[in-house]
Amino acid sequence: MLKNKVYSSINVLGLALGMAVAMLIGFWMYDELTFDHYHTNHKSIAQVMITQTFNDKTGTGQSMAIPLGMKLRNEYGSDFKYVTLCSWNFGFVVGTGGDKKLAKSGMWVQPEFPTMMGLEKLSGNLKALTDPSSILIDHSLAVALFGDDAAVGKTVRINNKFDFKVAGVYKDIPRNSSFNDTHFLMSWDKYLTTEDWLKRSETQWDNHSFQIFLQMNDNVDMAKTSAKIELITQKYVKKEEGNEHLLLHPMDKWRLYSDFENGKIKGGRIQYVWLFGIIGVFVLLLACINFMNLSTARSEKRAKEVGIRKAIGSVRKQLIFQFLSESILMAGLALVIAIVLVLISLPLFNQIADKQMLIPWVSGLFWLIVILFTAFTGIVSGSYPAFYLSGFNAVKVLKGTFRVGRFSALPRKILVVLQFTISVTLIIGTIIVFKQIQYAKNRPVGYSREGLIAIDMNTPDLFGHYDAIRNDLIATGVVDNMAESSSPTTSVYSNQIGYEWDGKEPGTNPLFGTIAVTRDFGKTISWHLHQGRDFSRDFASDTSAMILNQSAVELIGFKDPIGKIIRKDKKTYTVVGVIDNMVMQSPYTPVQPTIFFVDYNWANIITIKMKPSAHLQEALVKIGGVFKKYNPASPFDYHFTDEEYAKKFSDEERIGKLASVFAILAIFISSLGLFGLASFVAEQRTKEIGVRKVLGASVLNLWGMLSKDFVKLVVISCALATPISWYFLDGWLQGYKYHTGISMWIFLVACMGALVITLLTVSAQAIKAAIANPVKSLRSE
Repeated sequence: MLKNKVYSSINVLGLALGMAVAMLIGFWMYDELTFDHYHTNHKSIAQVMITQTFNDKTGTGQSMAIPLGMKLRNEYGSDFKYVTLCSWNFGFVVGTGGDKKLAKSGMWVQPEFPTMMGLEKLSGNLKALTDPSSILIDHSLAVALFGDDAAVGKTVRINNKFDFKVAGVYKDIPRNSSFNDTHFLMSWDKYLTTEDWLKRSETQWDNHSFQIFLQMNDNVDMAKTSAKIELITQKYVKKEEGNEHLLLHPMDKWRLYSDFENGKIKGGRIQYVWLFGIIGVFVLLLACINFMNLSTARSEKRAKEVGIRKAIGSVRKQLIFQFLSESILMAGLALVIAIVLVLISLPLFNQIADKQMLIPWVSGLFWLIVILFTAFTGIVSGSYPAFYLSGFNAVKVLKGTFRVGRFSALPRKILVVLQFTISVTLIIGTIIVFKQIQYAKNRPVGYSREGLIAIDMNTPDLFGHYDAIRNDLIATGVVDNMAESSSPTTSVYSNQIGYEWDGKEPGTNPLFGTIAVTRDFGKTISWHLHQGRDFSRDFASDTSAMILNQSAVELIGFKDPIGKIIRKDKKTYTVVGVIDNMVMQSPYTPVQPTIFFVDYNWANIITIKMKPSAHLQEALVKIGGVFKKYNPASPFDYHFTDEEYAKKFSDEERIGKLASVFAILAIFISSLGLFGLASFVAEQRTKEIGVRKVLGASVLNLWGMLSKDFVKLVVISCALATPISWYFLDGWLQGYKYHTGISMWIFLVACMGALVITLLTVSAQAIKAAIANPVKSLRSE
């Protein structure tokens, strides 16, 4: 190692980088594969899902009716240990009755929920939710509200409306859990008393507004039970309201298998887990290839050593052991460097991947895996050199007649082609991932996100003051307009059936996104009118008016929608306008048919449009002052609409960033190997270069001679990487209904980049050899 510092450094650094990447990806994969494993009963817990078919369109969701939960509990007790109804994870204002107010999310749950989920008790009684006045909070919220004082027995005020007594404190739920954002749990019985519609929903089979979680009894097969309950809602649901099928979705599949097609699990994040697993293996393989190439390239240097060892009695088995032990020792040294690299990069990696991963220093399993992983890397990287070098003929080596043969470089060339095929494929993949993200970002959204902020109306103080709040906000001089709605512009909270119109096909009952708004909503968000007019204060009749998006018009089949009548729940609405489709849900899917109507009582989201000339911080202070006036007991909690919309791309952007980092490391490791091979070739051909220079060869001639072989290999790699990457990435893009195309320029850019990197890497050694003084290289002759 000391004698050949350059080659040793390349080998160790390359192996270290490859091992560091493999370790980071291994941590990420483990975190994904063990998602929700914090819950001790994760293998027997499931969520009830429902598949509904409307107009031959099938969708699977989590929204359930309360009577279903009661039926499962009462009639299938032999299958289920626990059945619990829950609300969604809502945002609330949490306080202690004084000035301290926090915006936190929590759930209304039935009493069995904490036990079923295996929450870890820190103090109090986690089974206390049988008392409607009790609340359970996590440790972080307890500290935030009460400091170091004991929280149990203290009073907590929710939304400046409900008072609860803290009955227990549970350990914070970790990041890799579906309930990570659940900071407190409230009594389900109390929930049913908060609104009249909730009490009525106890008998409504068509009100799908809740979640149902359950735990299987011991030795009960979840798949068989899922088949048993599949059709139990059929007799309670009218045929025209949709064909419903139930299924149990195991907790162990919530994270990785969340996509459904025709009521069956299609896949999900698991594709990314396997993708990065493959990338980790390939990046490590690139480092191992460097070791193999440099070891075999320098075989002539060690041929005499092998010959002498064989002459004094060494058998091939001993030589193989020697070379493998060398490579394992190198891998061990690389491991130390890799762990240091992982320590340095893990905080940044966690930030990019949105994780909280740590190196498990005290885990015996971790160290066993590391030792086996290091030995495996050493054996893989040293296997080819060991069997190749140990096979040299001792007599020929010592007589000086040994020649490596004209095809001895072929395995090295094949390995270099493999290296750059992998690297170029990763580069192409990274470009296409970012192109897909940009394509979706550039999709017309149908409204203006600039300067919009949204505020949840969590407390009763904000209701009933619409005009007063709006006038005060506009009077600040920093607000252009304000409106209320039942959903923010970045989501659709309510979906309904039961709409009727003339010419509707009998026996069908399509599902529409349904959003209640105030008259100023369209002007506030600057939606794009396609036909007709907007809601207006000048028309008192707009309380019976509707505006449809284009997707809804297409579904209904109206050729001239303005003035058409739509009926719902014995009320008649007139279509006054049609807007361009607004992207309110996933930017990668077709826009849902959506209906907007005026209703000031249903709205619970305030949307504010700030003036373009307003200074952001100054504007927020003034807006916050208005909300303090009307809602003094709650913090001013707001969301920027453009930031909420950007979150829709978070998964793809994280994948893209991670892929780009690994692609850069892959090309760097490949370039390291190329640098080592180029320096070896230049060293091997030193005398040839000297003779050529004496005979008149220019530096350019010599540079071309030394570079062309490597360029040929990279060109072959590009030719292989192009169809491989197109095949797999085209399949990936087809998973998105709204996706970009694969352009030829992507392949050209990736291949040209690889060629430029190759020339820069090789040129350093080629030019150094070409400008060397030929006298020095020839005088030994």
